[in-house]
Amino acid sequence: MTKKTTGNHTTKFRLKPSELRFILVLGDLLVASIALVISLYVWASGDSWYRFSAEFLKYRAPAWFYLLPLIWIILLVDTYDTRKSANLRQTLRGIGMVFLVSVIAYLVIYFAAEPNSLPRLGVAVFIVTATLLTLLWRLIYIRTFTSVSRQQRVLIVGAGKAGTALVEVISELDPPPFKLIGLIDDDPAKLGTNILGTPILGNHESMAEIIANQGITDLILAISNEMNHGMFQSILTAQEEGINLTTVTETYESLSGRVPIDLLESDWVIRAFLDRAPTSGFYHITKRLLDLLLGLVGLVALALLFPLIALLILIDSGRPVIFTQKRLGRGGKPYMIYKFRTMKSRSDMEKEALVTTTNDPRITGIGKFLRKSHLDELPQIINVLRGEMSFVGPRSERVELVQVFQKEVPFYRARMLVKPGITGWAQIHQPYAETIEETAIKLQYDLYYIEHASIWMDLNILLRTVGSVLGFKGR
Repeated sequence: MTKKTTGNHTTKFRLKPSELRFILVLGDLLVASIALVISLYVWASGDSWYRFSAEFLKYRAPAWFYLLPLIWIILLVDTYDTRKSANLRQTLRGIGMVFLVSVIAYLVIYFAAEPNSLPRLGVAVFIVTATLLTLLWRLIYIRTFTSVSRQQRVLIVGAGKAGTALVEVISELDPPPFKLIGLIDDDPAKLGTNILGTPILGNHESMAEIIANQGITDLILAISNEMNHGMFQSILTAQEEGINLTTVTETYESLSGRVPIDLLESDWVIRAFLDRAPTSGFYHITKRLLDLLLGLVGLVALALLFPLIALLILIDSGRPVIFTQKRLGRGGKPYMIYKFRTMKSRSDMEKEALVTTTNDPRITGIGKFLRKSHLDELPQIINVLRGEMSFVGPRSERVELVQVFQKEVPFYRARMLVKPGITGWAQIHQPYAETIEETAIKLQYDLYYIEHASIWMDLNILLRTVGSVLGFKGR
């Protein structure tokens, strides 16, 4: 967190998305800990032996009970997207889903376990109390976040392609991340016009006056072409006066979680990935060990579920049970992917290299359930253990589709710089793409992941995928 004061501007505190996320987690952990204390007290109040005492905490409550706040944080992981966490509707939906999952798990354990074998009262009180306190804390956070965002008054420098793309992203966010006052541009034809209702207020000659009159705190540089000397000097002057400067690509990525492929230069892939991509041996070794560990667990799940799923597929549509298809992996190297068959026949599945569409008539009855629950992806555990795939990475595609997308979507080939994954940053944000435009958006998420990948990001994606599976968000 940094503090900045300027001659004509109010003092403000700036928080990065990572800092906002830390505050969210810290607040959730605090209220979950309070919920734990309340649940222990209520539980102990009905205990005729110990009541609420040190002996109760030591001998009556099992060790795993004290892990409930941590489990609560893990369940809330999908709500730590700073864009979602600032939106009241999405916050309520996220916490509601966590409450529902917790209640379902509680009821299953309640009826499956023997009487008096588990602290049912304590867990029930924790779920209810943690939900209510988390809601209260999130409402306080949203109110504070929107208040702080209004203090940040932003001017975009450049009303061309880059400036327009940024305005479009900002217009899609609710609540807005900051107060966008307008744009400036040296093109006389653009003065007095607007982009999605955001006015173009002037040029570089009037920049200082606009900053002073409008109380601007931030400038976002969105000039795609060569910058003239007058604009350059005006920007330097603004920076010297304490105005915060950021680039359009940095802001675009921060707000959307995507890389703006339409705004990038042709050598961007080489420059970005040589400078920023995770190339350390530690990252690759840890990622592979994580794949092997989860792969062994998944192999057990595959062995247990295979007979039942195979039987359902055979009854529903006959053979084969396993669907195989050639996909392109890291470096464009082909490999054979394994999935439970969810479509009527191989000829239907491969017809004209079509992507799966909403309510696709080729999907079988049991196939709909397998796709909704993502159980059709389970055999890909074999691909992970063989090293052809990772649990987290861009989605692999067919050779025919890659050939089409490479011609239509800039930088599409760059997604093959890493292993494909069963799940990924793109999958949790935009699960399916049916058009070239949707494929381009999905690529933006893939490139963002490749550029910013870390073990912590992989774990975040895996945990959010669990929420997607439980919510039956597949197709």
